[in-house]
Amino acid sequence: MDEKALFNTREVAHFLDINEKVVYNLIAEKGLPATKVTGKWLFPRNLVELWLENQTTNYPKPKHLLPPYHGLLIISGSNDILLDRTISLFNRLYAEHVAVFGNVGSQGGLRALGRGLCHIASSHLLQEDEQEYNFDFALQELKGDLPAVVNFCQREQGLLVTKGNPKGIQSISDLGQPGARIANRPLGTGTRLLLDLELQKAGLKGMQIEGYHREFRSHMDAGLEVLAGRSDAALAIRPVANLLGLDFISLRWERYDLLIAKDRFFEQGVQLFVGLLHEPPFRELVQEMDSGYDLSLCGKMVFPQQSNVNRKNNANRAACCGDLQCGGIGDDKV
Repeated sequence: MDEKALFNTREVAHFLDINEKVVYNLIAEKGLPATKVTGKWLFPRNLVELWLENQTTNYPKPKHLLPPYHGLLIISGSNDILLDRTISLFNRLYAEHVAVFGNVGSQGGLRALGRGLCHIASSHLLQEDEQEYNFDFALQELKGDLPAVVNFCQREQGLLVTKGNPKGIQSISDLGQPGARIANRPLGTGTRLLLDLELQKAGLKGMQIEGYHREFRSHMDAGLEVLAGRSDAALAIRPVANLLGLDFISLRWERYDLLIAKDRFFEQGVQLFVGLLHEPPFRELVQEMDSGYDLSLCGKMVFPQQSNVNRKNNANRAACCGDLQCGGIGDDKV
């Protein structure tokens, strides 16, 4: 059959390998695309083919749900103040592009990446060895296909407490004292994973701590609960303490990465965003944050470490292959 745009009844029956009488039943019962504008039934070939695909049982899942890149960069995953400001900087510098962020937590970001719903996932999921971050979780979510992993920053996690620390909280174990109230983060976030791990190590059960089930979507929201006096402590990053004037009890430095599907890595928006990490305007953003960020790995590819090399309380092991622009990055620590 030729590639004509319209089938008549005999032709569509031949195309579908059915009796012509069945065609009329398919129009009435199955929604076979058809038009009678000329007084006789005609069937647009492209719509018939689309209808046939839609009737297919167990239709294979498309590999990519995102369309080809046309200027919209989608980042999804873990919340971070510096990332928020970097997205705003990106939108200011590149007027023909728009970057948007979905705050769904580290695990939600990896899930979105695995389903093809975003270009970049931001994550800081601490692995069982308490040394590496993200790799095992990414392998599990992406069915063994490890994405490209670019470090965004290393950042300091700890307990935010009211100025002057009236409850005398000095460690995670102090959250178990009578009357202590916390502001928590949702399941699936790297911060919640870290808190639950530390509570377990301290022999505490979260359900026994007041406020454990009160969840806040961002580090800043949790910090505001402490500032308002509704909570005595919250696990969050140091920059929130700096911005809100809260005291901060350091727990560990962590690696906060950008994970990118390999087949999306060289798309223009992704390359512009990763390239921005090497530029002075980005570094100026970090300087404005006062403290709590370390850029010594920023913009570099990281891989699972095979050897035991200590770095910042053994929390941030990573092997670097150099920066993505092959220009080398100094060990800036801000």
